Amino acid sequence: MSHPAGGQGRGSNPPPPPGSWLPLATRLRQVLRPVSALLALEAASGVLLLATTALALIWANSALAESYQSVWHALIGVKLGPWSFERSVEWVVNDVLMAVFFFVVGLEIRKELHDGQLSDLQRATLPAVAALGGMLVPALVYLALAGRGAAHSGWGIPMATDIAFAVGVLALLGKRVPPALRVLLLALAVIDDLGAIVVIAFFYSSGISILGLAAALLGVLLILALRAMGVRSVGLYVAPALLVWAGVYLAGVHPTIAGVIVGLLTPVQAWPGVETESPADRLIHALHPWVSFVIMPVFALANAGVNLQGLSLSGPGARVSLAIAVALVLGKPLGVVGLSALALRFKLARLPAGIGRRHLFVLGAAAGIGFTMSLFLAQLAFEDPTLLGAAKLGVLVASGIAVVLGLGLGRALLPAARATRY
Repeated sequence: MSHPAGGQGRGSNPPPPPGSWLPLATRLRQVLRPVSALLALEAASGVLLLATTALALIWANSALAESYQSVWHALIGVKLGPWSFERSVEWVVNDVLMAVFFFVVGLEIRKELHDGQLSDLQRATLPAVAALGGMLVPALVYLALAGRGAAHSGWGIPMATDIAFAVGVLALLGKRVPPALRVLLLALAVIDDLGAIVVIAFFYSSGISILGLAAALLGVLLILALRAMGVRSVGLYVAPALLVWAGVYLAGVHPTIAGVIVGLLTPVQAWPGVETESPADRLIHALHPWVSFVIMPVFALANAGVNLQGLSLSGPGARVSLAIAVALVLGKPLGVVGLSALALRFKLARLPAGIGRRHLFVLGAAAGIGFTMSLFLAQLAFEDPTLLGAAKLGVLVASGIAVVLGLGLGRALLPAARATRY
């Protein structure tokens, strides 16, 4: 005779009959356990990005190439009588979903400023100098190679570093990479993203509207007021956050900047005895899987589909591709390693514990993986489809080379960890 759950001790319960739900649930957990482990790996998001990039390239160059354009250029929106607001699916991805990505970046910057690598001047100097070199040198290399004319506006494209791919390269190197190198890369990438955000705000945005800025400022003031009143419910901040986004969009600044602004305003300290983690930590934990495994792959799928048949390998397009590739593959490592070496030479910065100068070469190579951020900047830099396609091709080729270079240097310069004997 069977007993209801909890009727007897676990040891006295007979095993459930074959085909019952309990063995099925157990088997299901066993099947899903590798999936959960995969999602916990930092390299997993990079692998997914690579897969969606390949899918986008195959799709855009297959017999279904027209459907690729049709899907992302399809209009969606709302109509209320004579008023309508319609935008393409590509716009939704680049201006709305990417605002969530930049919101998470803003949260990470806020945390780093509070208690991370950017909270102390001495600790922040090395990644800050490395990031500065990794932005300035590639931009100068690009300008030297691209020449004048329409290609000139792409100078910001090779300044960016893709966090997911760069960290994924270090993860693939396994125990060769000391934890301090990963932290240094993350700090560099955060500062790099902040630099890219500044570039977007000042150089890749249209004319500024005072009315839009006023609306964005009102949203910021509402967020500050809610903070001052001690409101900790995340849901109550959604409306003012959307107001900031709408105001920035109406102001003519790229709306992804709103994500960073709101992220920087998010509290990073938990209330003792009331919260186990701060609102910033809760949001990072909640949004990070969505950003890494949904938003970023969708962005790659929408933007990496370069039709290679329509590219011109001569004239301005060829110069753009070459300039981006050289700037990322050579300019990035040169800037990161060069300025870091100068800062160390003049005692302006110190290497973290467990890091040697050889680690900086791996750091520089990994920083040359522009991918997501570079593709995003390319969308803003070029309206000409030919130049945009050439820029995307340059980013894809350079990022692929940088991945191989980072892995190769890691295996050549970093000693393999010895197995521990018990």
